[in-house]
Amino acid sequence: MSGGPLRGAIIGAGYFARFQAEAWRRLEGVEIAAVADAEVGRAEAFARQWEIPAAYGSAPEMLKREGPDFVDIVTRPETHLPLTALAAVHGAHVICQKPMAPTWDECVAMVRTCEEAGVRLLIHENWRWQPWYREMRRLIDSGTVGRPLYAECVIRTGDGRGPEPYPVQPYFREMERLLVYETLVHYLDTLRYLVGEIDAVSCRTRRINPLIRGEDWADLHLWFESGAGGRIDANRISGPRTPGVAFGRVRIEGEGGSVRLTPNGRLRLAPRDAQEAPHAFPTTDRGYRGDSVYATQEHLLHCLRTGEPAESEGRDYLRTAAAAFACYRSAEEGQAVVVAAG
Repeated sequence: MSGGPLRGAIIGAGYFARFQAEAWRRLEGVEIAAVADAEVGRAEAFARQWEIPAAYGSAPEMLKREGPDFVDIVTRPETHLPLTALAAVHGAHVICQKPMAPTWDECVAMVRTCEEAGVRLLIHENWRWQPWYREMRRLIDSGTVGRPLYAECVIRTGDGRGPEPYPVQPYFREMERLLVYETLVHYLDTLRYLVGEIDAVSCRTRRINPLIRGEDWADLHLWFESGAGGRIDANRISGPRTPGVAFGRVRIEGEGGSVRLTPNGRLRLAPRDAQEAPHAFPTTDRGYRGDSVYATQEHLLHCLRTGEPAESEGRDYLRTAAAAFACYRSAEEGQAVVVAAG
C-alpha cells in the first residue's frame, strides 16, 4: 500500500465502536475518514465525539463517496457477511469484529468473498492482545512455564442476572446463541494462542435466566492437538456485576511450572518445585482491558501496510469459529466433537 496514512472508515457507531475509534486516534499512519450507522443521528454524534470528518446513514453511500483503504466493521454478527461483501466490491480491506457470523457457511463465505476480491479479511479479536496473555505466552516460550499440559479458564460475571440482564448490550437478551458464541469465543481463540490448535471439544450448556433466549452457563472440556487438555467453566450469573479487568481466572500448567491470571489482571508464577509468587510484567490501565484494542489495531495496521500475515487472518480465524460451532454441536448431541480444520 502507499506510503501515506491509510484511510479507514468505520461501519457501526454502537457501544464497542468507541473503543476502536479511540485507539485509531492514537495510532500513527492511519486516519478515519468517515463513519456510517443505520441511525444517521448516532453516526453524526459519533463523528463529532471522535473528530471524524464525515458521517453517513448508509454504508454503501459512504464507501462509494469515500473510497477508503479499509473498513472497520463494528456491527452485529448477522450483518458481517453483507457488509464484508460490500467492502470487497469497493476494493476495501476488511477489519471485522468477532463473532465472524451466525453460521459456519457465512463465516466461510466471508473468507472466500475477500479472497476472490483480492482484499484482506482481518478479525478484530482483541482478547489475545491483553498484556497478561502476551506475558503468559512469553513465559511459555521461554521455558519458565514451558510446553502447556493443561489450561483452565473460570469466567464469572453478574451482568446476566435479574429482570434487565446485559444492560450495556441489551440485544444480548434476544440472541439464540449467547455465552459460547459471544464471550467464550474469546477464550477459545486465546487458548489457541497459548496452548495450540484445538482438536476436539465436549460441551454442556443451559439457560439460567429465563428472560433471555440463549445460554448463560457453559462447561467446556477441550483436547488440543499437542496432547494438552483444558476446561472452560463459565456463567454470567453468579459473579460480580462489574467483573475485574481480566473477566475471570486462567491457569496454565506446563512442563516447567504454572502461571495463574487473577481477575484484576495480575499474574502469579510458580516455577517447578517453587512456591507461587506475584509476577510483574508491563501493563497499563489505559484503553480497553490493558489497551488490547490499541495493540490489536496496531498489529492489524502493520499487517495491512507490510502484507505480513496477521494473527487473526480471516482464514486462520475460521479455526476459532469452528471450535465455537463444535461446542454447540457437542451440547446438542451429548458427545465430544472433533473441530473442523477450517
